[in-house]
Amino acid sequence: MPACHRASSRSQRLRCTLALIGALVLLPAPVWSEEDEPPPATVVEPAGNGLLVGARRGVRETLEWLARSIDAWFGDAPPGRGRITNGVLTVSGYWREREGSDYRVRLNARVRLPNVEERIYVFLGRDNERERVADTPAPLSRQDRLLAESAQDRGFFAGLGLALRRDFELRLGLSGIKPYAQARYRKPWDLSERDRLEFKQTFFWRVSDRLGSTTAVAYEHDYSPTLAVRWLTAATITQRSERYEWSSVLGAYQTFPALRLVSLELVGSGAQHTGVALTDYGVQVKWLQPVYRDWLLIELAAGHYWPRPNVDVQRSEAWAAGLALTMRF
Repeated sequence: MPACHRASSRSQRLRCTLALIGALVLLPAPVWSEEDEPPPATVVEPAGNGLLVGARRGVRETLEWLARSIDAWFGDAPPGRGRITNGVLTVSGYWREREGSDYRVRLNARVRLPNVEERIYVFLGRDNERERVADTPAPLSRQDRLLAESAQDRGFFAGLGLALRRDFELRLGLSGIKPYAQARYRKPWDLSERDRLEFKQTFFWRVSDRLGSTTAVAYEHDYSPTLAVRWLTAATITQRSERYEWSSVLGAYQTFPALRLVSLELVGSGAQHTGVALTDYGVQVKWLQPVYRDWLLIELAAGHYWPRPNVDVQRSEAWAAGLALTMRF
C-alpha cells in the first residue's frame, strides 16, 4: 500500500488517488454492511512496529488521506476530525461441492465529510452488484451462505449518502458505470428487555431493474447474556421482473469470553420464477475468535445444503466450508 498520506506534490497526490481507486476496483466485496458492522475497534495504535500493526496503520492512514483529499474539495475542516467511522478488511476463501472454490479480498469503509455536513457521508467498496443495489442484509448474502459468485457478479461501487433522520436516509451511487438510487427506512423496537424487532424497507432504482423494493424483518430473543436466537427474512421484487425473491436465516448464537462466538444457522431461499418453493436450504456452523489482540479475527464455517435451482432439476446435496481473516481498523 503506497504511503499516499505523505505525498507532497499535487501530481503525486493525484497518482496516489488513482492508484488507490484502482486497487479498490480489483477488490471483491465488503464482508459487512452498515446494518451489521462489528463493534468499533480502537483507533489508537499500541506501541510497536510489528507487521500486523504496521499493516493496519498503513491501511487506515491511506484511507484517511483519501478522505481528507475528498473533504478538501469543499473547504478547510479543523484538524484531527475523525472521518472513517469504521473499516473492515477481509481475506476469505470457500469451497462448495460441485461448485469448486474461490477467494475474496474485501475492503469497506464509511467516510464522513465534515466540510459538507455531519449527515453526509461517502461509501465505497466492491460487492455483489445486485445485492448492493437491492440492499440485501449481509447475513443473507451469497458469501454468508457459502454460495458461488462469478467475477461478473462483483463490481466497484461508490456514492454519497444523506441521513435525513435517524431512521431514514437517501443514497445516490454508481455501481461500475451504472447509476442507482436508494431510499432506506429502518425502525427497531425493544419489545421487552429480551426481545427486539426490526423492520427495514428499501426502495431502489437502476436501469436494468427500474423500480424495486426490498423488505426485511428481524426478530431477536436473548435467552441469557451470552445466548441469543435471531430470525431474519427478506424479500425483493422489481418492476422489470414482477417476481419476488426471498431468503431467510434462523440462528442460535453463543458468545464466550475473549470475544469468541459460535453459531448454528438454518438458511433457506427461493425465487418465484423457478417454480420451486425452496431453491436452496441447509444448516451451517460458524466459529469466530480473535487471533491477534481484539482487531484481527478468524472465522471458520462449514455447512450442508440441499439445492434445487428450478423445477426441472432434482434436489441434490452439497457440503461447503469457508475460512475468513478479518482486520478491523
